[in-house]
Formats: sequence, structure tokens, C-alpha cells
Amino acid sequence: MKVAVSRLGFGGAPIGNLYREISDAEAFGAVEAAWQTGVRYFDTAPHYGLGLSERRLGVALTGRPRAEYVLSTKVGRLLEPFDGEGLDDEGFAVPRHFRRVRDYSADGVKRSLESSLERLGTDRVEIVYIHDPDDHWDEAFGEAYPALEELRSQGVVGAIGVGMNQWEMPERFVRETDVDVVMLAGRYTVLEQPALPSFLPACAERGVSVVACGVFNSGLLSKPVVPSGAKYDYADAPAALVARARAIAEVCGRHGVTLPQVAIQFALGHPAVVSVVIGSRTAEQMTSNAAHFSAPVPAALWDELKSAGLLGEEVPTP
Repeated sequence: MKVAVSRLGFGGAPIGNLYREISDAEAFGAVEAAWQTGVRYFDTAPHYGLGLSERRLGVALTGRPRAEYVLSTKVGRLLEPFDGEGLDDEGFAVPRHFRRVRDYSADGVKRSLESSLERLGTDRVEIVYIHDPDDHWDEAFGEAYPALEELRSQGVVGAIGVGMNQWEMPERFVRETDVDVVMLAGRYTVLEQPALPSFLPACAERGVSVVACGVFNSGLLSKPVVPSGAKYDYADAPAALVARARAIAEVCGRHGVTLPQVAIQFALGHPAVVSVVIGSRTAEQMTSNAAHFSAPVPAALWDELKSAGLLGEEVPTP
């Protein structure tokens, strides 16, 4: 089943105060800008700001025609009330009024989804992902997936899938279950394509849609000029990858386009990829991302990246 989503999607982690606090007005402005630029797919998760992203997204989408947009959230991290001091210790600038409890059980899935619907202020979501079950294959495969499959058969949710920062376990889900969609973070970008040889062909063969996110590799590809201290997978980028990113940026410059523009558009060159989801924390950032998404990239740029050995000849391009 191919999921019907807009080719550009809105990622909700930044409006959950990822790394730094933003105001409600900034968050709502980012969602409004996404809507105005034609985005009709919005993704969030309980993990993002201990529920803040879901609450803000629900408010921001209130009053918009529910049939006109697709909403996805995730299961696997239950939020329990907590009296912790200070801010969240998993990268979000929010008070520790809740704590995440990993739970991929059937009951945990249903409780998580019920809580998400309440925070979002809606009676349904079109896509539910099993979120980051890296060390929880048995429970995710044996309990979370069957629970979602049952909810799908009942019409409670639409498409079901898995969202991860790796491709190996998602490929197992693709080959061993009837998932509809995989949200793949960072493993199929213009910088590197480890998901290309095996994972993406499996998705194409089985009709599983792929939503690409993390297309900037956590920041390394997010600026026209790659800065010193750039991040890769949420840590300082290795020197070899910084050099590769700078080489790609130089090719971009020769063709009158920018590195983030190419990074956003690259993944859509593969036929299994149906959408690229980009996180935005402000209206200005969302508008910029939408402009990068829609600005034309000349075919000669992809040709030069391949001739320079920066992309493999076998890599499909837009």
C-alpha cells in the first residue's frame, strides 16, 4: 500500500523544543508556513518534547479540514508523570514533568496511541510508526506490530510502519511483516546511501513506502558552506565526512544551487521514497526549506557528482 502524503512533509521535533526553547507563537507560525507552502503531511511523536510537539501540532492544525492532511505519530515510548528537576536529558528544552518508558507491548501501544490522540486533539492518525525499537526486536515484532495490525484491520489507524535511524531492522520488518511504510532517518542521503543496495529494493519489491528524514545528516548538509564543528548523527562530524560534504557543496556551487537544496531533493530520486520530512522550528525556516525543495536542480549536477565519485553510478537521482 502506497501512503498518500505530500512530497514535502513537516517534522515535528523542533516544535517540541529540540535543543532549545521556542515560543508557542513560533511553533504555530512554522506549521502555518508549512500549510501555506502546500505541506499536507505532519509527523510528530510523544518523544518530541515529552508530548509538547503533539500538543502544539494539535492546536496549530485545529480548524483545518481534517480530510485534507495526513498526520503521523509513533509508539514505543510511554510518557509517565515524573517530578524530575531541571530540563529533559534527551535533547529537548522542556521541564521533566514526564519520563519516557520504553514499552513495545500490545497494551503499551494502545495506551500510547490513546494518549497521543488526546494530546493531538483528534480522533485518528493516518500513520503510526513503531519508534526506535533498536534493542527491542522481540517485543516490537511479537507485540507492537500485531497490535498495530489489529488496529489497522479495525480501521482505527490507516497505515502502519516503523521509524528508525538504521536500515537493517526496518528491512526485517519489510520482509517479515505487512508494514505499509518506513520512516528512514539519515541512512539515504546525498552524503551516504547504505540503505540503497538491500533495503530500498526490498521496499520497492513489497510495495512499502519510504519516508526519508534526517536528510541533512543531523546538520552536516544543512548550510551552503559546511562549517567547522558540523554535526553528523548528533555528534561532531568525522573529518572524512566533512571533507566529502564540502566537496559536494563545491559541485553545488558550480551549478548555481546550494547543498541544503540538493540534500532535500536527493532522496526523492528513488521510486520507493514518497516524501521527505524536514523539521522546522519557525516560519522563516519552513519557508526556506520549502524554497529549497521546489527550486530546480540541473541534471548536470547529478552527473558531475557521479563523475567525481561523490555518488555511485547506480544511485538514482531526481
